[in-house]
Amino acid sequence: METPRHIGIDLHRNQFTCCVRLENGRNYLTDWKLEDLPRFVKKLRPSDQIAVEVTGNTRLFHDAVTPYVKRVVAVDPNQFKVISHSVKKTDPNDARNLALYLEKDLLPEVRMKDRTQAQLASLTQTRDTLVKLRTALKNKVNNILSAHGINLEKEALSSEKKLNEILAMRFDAMVTVELEVLIEEIRSLNQRIARLEKTIAEEGSKLEGHKNLTSIKGIGPLTGSILLSVIGDINDFADEGKLAAYFGIVPRVSNSNETERSGRITKRGSKLGRTALVQCALVAQRYSPYLKRYYEKVKARRGTGKAIIALARKLLGIIYRTLKNKWVFENFPNFVLAEG
Repeated sequence: METPRHIGIDLHRNQFTCCVRLENGRNYLTDWKLEDLPRFVKKLRPSDQIAVEVTGNTRLFHDAVTPYVKRVVAVDPNQFKVISHSVKKTDPNDARNLALYLEKDLLPEVRMKDRTQAQLASLTQTRDTLVKLRTALKNKVNNILSAHGINLEKEALSSEKKLNEILAMRFDAMVTVELEVLIEEIRSLNQRIARLEKTIAEEGSKLEGHKNLTSIKGIGPLTGSILLSVIGDINDFADEGKLAAYFGIVPRVSNSNETERSGRITKRGSKLGRTALVQCALVAQRYSPYLKRYYEKVKARRGTGKAIIALARKLLGIIYRTLKNKWVFENFPNFVLAEG
């Protein structure tokens, strides 16, 4: 019978450090170039367990070694740093610590989604980056106009007509150049964001559960794809509370008496997922009498902000049960499921 080995991998862009920890506690450190990964794989054993932090090329490493070992643990780097720095260490090497904490089963594991879900998540993050950049440029245009006594409505710069009107305005030469450059960039970003959204919606529609989610009035092809890219496999979550925690939309717990601070959420997990969820919830309550009543009831008692979070949490519960039970709604406002 092979001696079980716990292996920590400190992964970098072009190389990695491997720490093999044996059953007797002895450690063996070796350095490898990433191009030598096929040679490294040949030295692995079926009983090995490997821990590696999530970085830009973890998917490449994970997929290469998984078929040859018992288990691969993808580790949340932020949480791992908290754990590894909370105790006195004699050696700062990450690979050594990963192997040690893997042996003790104390590592904060991250789910590795399938390739399509991971690629969709990457597209979604890129879209979010470009949307934020576009917002910053629009704010700059608004600031320039405001300095000249022109105040536009909040969403005015989303209109191509309004952008043309601004370009037709007469300003000093330098102001004109600045506005022209900013508007060119906004238009360019509009095209790129639209292209990303088209791809996200099209590719997301191929994912299992997409038809189920988009049968919920308020969840469209794009937001359905974003939510699925965040959720991954719904069977990874034992109950809807676990899914809510993954989205970071559960209340904080205060002090030792474990009382929940009303309306305060952890905000851990996927910010993109929370944003899409809130957007969908606000649309869904316009169509669903049940969600509308719930939202208005919480709003009257606790205010708009907390009502929005409560509504999003309520919708997430519906999303969980929809995916888990493979529901398709024929009439979501009246909660009527399609037959068969």
